[in-house]
Amino acid sequence: MDDRFLRTKMLIGDYNFKKLSNSKVMVFGIGGVGGYVAEGLARSGVGHIILIDNDKVDRTNINRQIIALNSTVGKNKTDVMEERIKDINPNAVVEKHNIFFLAKNSDIIKPNIDYIVDAVDTISAKIEIIVKANEFKIPVISSMGTGKKMSPELLEIDDIYNTSKCPLAKVMRHELRKRGIKSLKVVYSKEEPLNGYFDIEQYKKTIPSCMFVPAAAGIIISSAVVRDLITKEVNNG
Repeated sequence: MDDRFLRTKMLIGDYNFKKLSNSKVMVFGIGGVGGYVAEGLARSGVGHIILIDNDKVDRTNINRQIIALNSTVGKNKTDVMEERIKDINPNAVVEKHNIFFLAKNSDIIKPNIDYIVDAVDTISAKIEIIVKANEFKIPVISSMGTGKKMSPELLEIDDIYNTSKCPLAKVMRHELRKRGIKSLKVVYSKEEPLNGYFDIEQYKKTIPSCMFVPAAAGIIISSAVVRDLITKEVNNG
């Protein structure tokens, strides 16, 4: 017996674990939030994970991203995450798209996806992901802003129209209303954004962040995805 997932099976049962093994989840953005999402999915036994990110690991990622190590700097984030997932679960199927997601390449979202995670930073990409997910009636969860925050205990899961104090969520609410999207599950923080310290001129436009909030948001999202998957029948398409 493969005992790598023994304790998960003991918790949720064989039937529900088989649902996870047969599920296909798409993760957009393999950064501070998305890296921990992919980690949580892999360690929960999700059988098919699709990774979308066009970035390489940078030294400035080391303070918060699970795939960022001195040994991985300069490598494609999707490649590093794939290697990590396969090391956790050699039976997992991993697809990679080293692209910056835009409307012109939105055809990578297929109707047979069981769940979509939006962990990207760009508002236009977030909107396109959510619109496409709604078109195909694919469950989607979106990460709101995790920069300028240090208190993971203030993270919550809610509908975007119930959020407060998150500048990104405010913009997203406005854009989603214009497109007639009436609901969106999000993880967001009620923590007031910190101002930060910008002593280095070249990083004046960089959003300051640490590990705690992005990592916690990623774990919360992966938990929500797993719990949703085991309460529905997967597409298996």
